[in-house]
Amino acid sequence: MRLANKTAIIVGAGQGPGEGMGNGRATALRFAQEGAKVMAVDRDLASAQATVAMIARDGGEAVAFEADVTNEATLAAMVAEAERRWGRIDVLHYNVGVSIAGGDAPPAEITQEAFDRVVAINLRGTVLACKHVLPVMRRQQSGVIINISSMAAWTDYPFVAYKATKSAMIAFTEQLAIQNAAYGIRANVILPGLMDTPMAVDTRARTGNRSRAEVAAERDAKVPLRRKMGTAWDVANAALFLASDEANFITGVALPVDGGSSVRVG
Repeated sequence: MRLANKTAIIVGAGQGPGEGMGNGRATALRFAQEGAKVMAVDRDLASAQATVAMIARDGGEAVAFEADVTNEATLAAMVAEAERRWGRIDVLHYNVGVSIAGGDAPPAEITQEAFDRVVAINLRGTVLACKHVLPVMRRQQSGVIINISSMAAWTDYPFVAYKATKSAMIAFTEQLAIQNAAYGIRANVILPGLMDTPMAVDTRARTGNRSRAEVAAERDAKVPLRRKMGTAWDVANAALFLASDEANFITGVALPVDGGSSVRVG
């Protein structure tokens, strides 16, 4: 019960279509298993409610909330509702991101509309979610912010908007960490590598008109550790550690969860 008596907002706690489980849903379930009261936030309320139902079946406590990260007012409402309900917010976990599904493309092919769409979801949404939770955490003199970037920030990733936004998320999280350390707020960022999730695998299968098995096998072969992609639980467990008091002296860290892929960088 490493998160007993703590409250957590998980932005992106639902998931899109496909096999298996996404990082946001797994993190919501893991936090609840460890005792946290969870607000499962997603633009798709039904998907967030499905996450809440899974938590409830395990005996956990959670509530669903509908928010669109491209609309600041809904993020402000999310924070206000969490504070009204629980009186405090111990953890903000931002797990929303888009690349191919948002129209991302190589630098010579990207459209203005696609670039703006990816930036709004991946980066602007992160900044604005943090903007609204920081006053609550500063009043408390405590809090944890965990953002989900990607190994795409450090490796050879072909699409410009995703790489740029996920790189910027690392810098932003470092800024959060140093500027809020005096308030007792910790901020860290996780960089998942090749993961077996609906967003990562099923989206590529659909857009490339390929089988899921083919895409999965291709990705597995690129992972140094056991030649096997990670799962959403690997990201969830890393987030659990960073959210817990076990990471009490850790802030401003970019943590790869990548099966060794980052070792090859450089």
